[in-house]
Amino acid sequence: MRIQKTKLDLLHCSIVFKLKTSFLRRSSHLLWRKARQGSSSHREEAPLSKQEKARNNASDLDYVKNYKPENEAVRHIRVLLHCPVGVGKSTFINSVSSVVRRKVVIPALASSDNSEISFTKEFKTHTIQREGRGNIYPFVFNDVMGLEEGTGRGVHVNDIKLTLEGHVEEGYKFNPVSPLTPSDHGYVSQPSPDDRVHVLVCLYSGNAGDMKDGFLQKMREIREAASALGIPQIAVLTKIDQACGQVEKDLKNTFKSKYVKTKIEDFSRKVGIPLNCIFPMKNYCSETLLDDDVDTLILSVLRAIIDFGEAFANTL
Repeated sequence: MRIQKTKLDLLHCSIVFKLKTSFLRRSSHLLWRKARQGSSSHREEAPLSKQEKARNNASDLDYVKNYKPENEAVRHIRVLLHCPVGVGKSTFINSVSSVVRRKVVIPALASSDNSEISFTKEFKTHTIQREGRGNIYPFVFNDVMGLEEGTGRGVHVNDIKLTLEGHVEEGYKFNPVSPLTPSDHGYVSQPSPDDRVHVLVCLYSGNAGDMKDGFLQKMREIREAASALGIPQIAVLTKIDQACGQVEKDLKNTFKSKYVKTKIEDFSRKVGIPLNCIFPMKNYCSETLLDDDVDTLILSVLRAIIDFGEAFANTL
């Protein structure tokens, strides 16, 4: 009976995941098609008014704020972030937190330079504060040491694999040369469903040149490990405003930008993440006030993270 139930759960997950990715695929293709048509046609569709965009953002925000995991064994959807050094995991966390809390905040310390050495050294869980003291949202972000090219540098791929399974204890200090083992302090021998990662998010910069083979190999290895565990994966193309003058001028040009489209297609081809699971996004960096266009892209990513994570959590 238990084996049969597991098979049914996996089948349910597969169906839910296919439905969601099918929806995202249709939405993504529609956006690109509208953008292309808009650039070549004399009859362009009128852009959303500021009021309409605000209403759409408010609807997405309500969805996020009212979300609660269906699986009672999972208190929080656990999101693992990984990326090359300097892409900005902490900045991503701060941007999501800013949108949800409706003010620009900096709860996660971020490096202000483009150092090639990882700013993050320890395994840390970041939460987002709800209104009212002591309450947090039911999704959390795990920050790990950044990826670096070559052996003995940056987070060890094996440590990422252990993190996916929930074996890494909060506060564990990563050792690039020697990954965590079951006999080490900081190893969780019996992780709960809440300890496990429910969705893996890969961040990469739109403002960087082509990734070297060493980075790509590590990313592919991490992706394969997550796939073997059934963990859904999303990629986020950050710093799109710094990478493309058209987008910097007006963020609404994101889905009209050939540069952004090429970056997404290239990453999908090299790492293997489907196009419909890759999202362009601008972080809050120098801003002191929220912006509707920035919020729209961030909320799109956050909704996908929650949906994908929920589907996987229901199989545990």
